[in-house]
Amino acid sequence: MILDHLSIVNYKNISQADLNFSPNINCIIGDNGMGKTNLLDAIYYLSFCKSFINVVDSQNINHESEFFMLQGNYLDGIKQEEIYCGMKRRVKKQFKRNKKEYDRLSDHIGFIPLVMVSPSDSELIIGGSDERRRFMDLVISQFDKTYLDSLIKYNNALQQRNSLLKIEDREVDDSLFEIWEEQMDKYGREVYNGRRSFIDGFLPVFREFYDFISQGKEPVSLRYISHFEKGSLQQLLKEVRDRDKILGYTTRGVHKDDLEMNLGEYPIKRIGSQGQNKTYLVTLKLAQFDFLKRMGKTTPILLLDDIFDKLDSTRVEQILNLVAGDRFGQIFITDTNREYLDRLIRKLAHSYNLYNVDNGEFVLQESN
Repeated sequence: MILDHLSIVNYKNISQADLNFSPNINCIIGDNGMGKTNLLDAIYYLSFCKSFINVVDSQNINHESEFFMLQGNYLDGIKQEEIYCGMKRRVKKQFKRNKKEYDRLSDHIGFIPLVMVSPSDSELIIGGSDERRRFMDLVISQFDKTYLDSLIKYNNALQQRNSLLKIEDREVDDSLFEIWEEQMDKYGREVYNGRRSFIDGFLPVFREFYDFISQGKEPVSLRYISHFEKGSLQQLLKEVRDRDKILGYTTRGVHKDDLEMNLGEYPIKRIGSQGQNKTYLVTLKLAQFDFLKRMGKTTPILLLDDIFDKLDSTRVEQILNLVAGDRFGQIFITDTNREYLDRLIRKLAHSYNLYNVDNGEFVLQESN
């Protein structure tokens, strides 16, 4: 999938922009806070119906405005696609494909596969298990609609069980718990199988990329951890029901799964240097890209936001060599200076557009 043209109105600090992009490399240069990341976030929004940064949609509207609008014109081979999103304050957002509004936003997820690498990815290592589950869910949901549907149904059953657990003024019939626990077992098993299958296929590519970038200096691994490894979730939920009533929430299920990230034999969050952590995170996302490309019907878009910080020159060079290969398609890269971007442009025999951004205004500096 190629983003050919993007129109932005009142999105964060970008009052208005109409940008044409190269089908290969697009570089955006500017100081911090000028709008580089906001541009990438707008592109992300058109893929996932939400911001990468702000979960509250109204926070994406320019402070002095009443609405924002995003419109992307895409090319999938010779086929053209128009994706539109508009939102006014205190009004539900509209999301359209070729001028037809979606009945469910989840129907759009995966249509424009996309991978974003950003400084906030550090939460995958140092944050809680919810960050790592979100990573798995985001990848799988882009190519497996059945998985996304099972995840939604599981979360609904979980919410219903949690509501029962919070009832204090009367005794709740066990049969009500059994209804939702059966649903959690059924759909949770489907989520577990999806995540397990994903990690099995993802891990070899992740190791290959990390080995290439680090030049074989350190081994890495990923280990998926789930309550389903202990057997029937329905039985586990029954066993902890009284305890969960005291706590007021559900303590077993795929909503507690985790992804153990190791460097050698130890968790990387305990022993990894800044450079090793950054290498690990970039590799996760590049392997995610490769996985989506193999599993899907179109090549994803790759967004690289300020990825060169905290990496030595050797690892930067290896990353540039990797993304310069035939495995990757349209790429958007941001940085505060042109050093690495110029090296990438010189290395690639591809077309490119290079923009400079200042206070939300974009100027095309070079095009080839």
